[in-house]
Amino acid sequence: MKIQNKTLLITGGTGSFGHAVLNRFLNTNHFSEIRIFSRDEKKQDDMRNQLKNDKLKFYIGDVRDYNSVERAMRGVDYVFHAAALKQVPSCEFFPLEATKTNVLGTQNVIDAAGVNKVQKVICLSTDKAAYPINAMGISKALMEKVAVAASRNLNETTVCLTRYGNVMASRGSVIPLFLKQIKENNPITITDPNMTRFLMSLDEAVELVLFAFENGNPGDLFVNKAPAGTIGDLAQALKELCNADNEIKIIGTRHGEKLYETLCTREEMVKAEDMGDFYRIPADNRDLNYAQYFSEGEEDVSLIEDYHSHNTEQQGVEGMKRLLSTLPLIRKEVFGEDVAQMPG
Repeated sequence: MKIQNKTLLITGGTGSFGHAVLNRFLNTNHFSEIRIFSRDEKKQDDMRNQLKNDKLKFYIGDVRDYNSVERAMRGVDYVFHAAALKQVPSCEFFPLEATKTNVLGTQNVIDAAGVNKVQKVICLSTDKAAYPINAMGISKALMEKVAVAASRNLNETTVCLTRYGNVMASRGSVIPLFLKQIKENNPITITDPNMTRFLMSLDEAVELVLFAFENGNPGDLFVNKAPAGTIGDLAQALKELCNADNEIKIIGTRHGEKLYETLCTREEMVKAEDMGDFYRIPADNRDLNYAQYFSEGEEDVSLIEDYHSHNTEQQGVEGMKRLLSTLPLIRKEVFGEDVAQMPG
C-alpha cells in the first residue's frame, strides 16, 4: 500500500475483523491514527489494555446514531465499515433490529463520510446477501443497494463493497463450537452434513478488503475466490486432528440457514471481471429510464451458473485438515503452540 500517515476508522472495530486489521497495520506507517468505533465499552477496554498503542483512539457510539458516527468521522481519510448484526437466528427473530443496524446504520456511515470528505469507504457484506432467504441476508442485500446508490452521488468519497462467506474460527462460527464439544466429550451437533460452506481465513478476509481498498471504483463489489467443503467433512477433520471419537448428531437446519453459500449470483457473474484471486462486479449505473435498456436484455444470464460453495473446489477431509491446521485457534488448542489469538 502506498498510503502513509493517514487516519483510518473501523466501525465494529472490536470484532474479529477489527483485530485482524490492527494486527496488519498497527506497527506500520500507513496509518498514524486508527479509530475504533463500537458500542461495547468492555471490548474497547480489553483491546486498549491488550494493545497499549498510542495510535489507537476509541469512540463509543452506535452506527444507528448519525451524530455519534459523524463525530468519530471528523478528520478521517478511510473507513472500513464492519459494524453489523451478523447472526442468522437472532436476525430472524429481530428483523427490524437487523434493518436498523445493517441498512440504516450503513446509510449513516456513508452520509457522515460524505460530509467529512472521507476518501474511501469499504462496506463489508456477506454471501447471505446473494439470493437472500433470511433476515440477515435481506438486510445485508439492502445494505449493498444503499451503498451502491450512495456511490453514484458522492463526488469526493468512493464507496465500494466486499462480500465474503463465513470466516473460519471467527466469533459465532461452528469451528469453536465443534472444538468445545470435542473437548467436553459431547456429541458434535451438525445441522446437515451435506451443507457446504466456503473456507476462508480471517487474513484472507482482510486481503479482500485491502484489495478493494486499492482497486475499488465507486459502487464496485469485490468477491474472493475460495475453496469449500461440507460441514460433515469439517466435523470429521476436526475429530481426526483431535484424535477424538465423538458421536456426530444431526440436529436439523436452523432458522434461515442455506444448504450452500452463494458469493456471486448468475446475474452478477455475467458482468463480473476476473481479477485473478478476486472477482470485481461493477455497479449497475443505469438510471431510472429503464425503457431504453429493456429491449437489450441479458442473453447470457441463463447460460451462466452462480458462484457458490457447491460448485467451487471441494476440499474433502484431508484438505480441511490442512486448512484447519493453519488457524491460530487450532494451532493453540489442538497442537499446543503458543499462538496469539484474535479476540472475537
